Amino acid sequence: MARALRELARTIDAWQDRLGRGVSWLMLLMVVVVFGDVILRYLFSISTVFTQEFEWYLFGIVYLMAAGYTMLYDEHVRVDILYSRFSPRKKACVDFVLLFVFFFPSCLLVIITAWPFVRNAFMVLEGSPDPGGIPARWALKAFIIIGFVVLMLQGVSQAIKNFFWAMGWEEPPRAEKEIR
Repeated sequence: MARALRELARTIDAWQDRLGRGVSWLMLLMVVVVFGDVILRYLFSISTVFTQEFEWYLFGIVYLMAAGYTMLYDEHVRVDILYSRFSPRKKACVDFVLLFVFFFPSCLLVIITAWPFVRNAFMVLEGSPDPGGIPARWALKAFIIIGFVVLMLQGVSQAIKNFFWAMGWEEPPRAEKEIR
């Protein structure tokens, strides 16, 4: 059972790493779109609603889809006044408990409350209210649920790893950026 759980965590981490690296290419696309928009707007006085909406669609997708990748590499914002003084094993215990006390309930709350919002947008095939805007706003809203499911999946991996570290069955990586 322990081996299967550890393999599950490795599989999630590898998948999350690939997803995060793939999503990072959307950042390049976003830079190109914003740069093009700025050039067109300030040099030629041309601006479109579609381009402006596309910029925030890309930002929203990157933000939501990269959250699990950020968690994988422990790059999220953390106020660690006390936490930074803990031993690696104590950190693992605290992280394990807090995943179940705050993280999973919060993610579930977002998914449950977003579901009607996303469902309604999908049912009416909601688009931009602005003329010339992107016609598939429902798709962007769907990324709220997709992003939080992906984040929860990484939470499962983190819970498994933290449990193993807390029990002393494995040592946490020396460099917190390592995934294996």
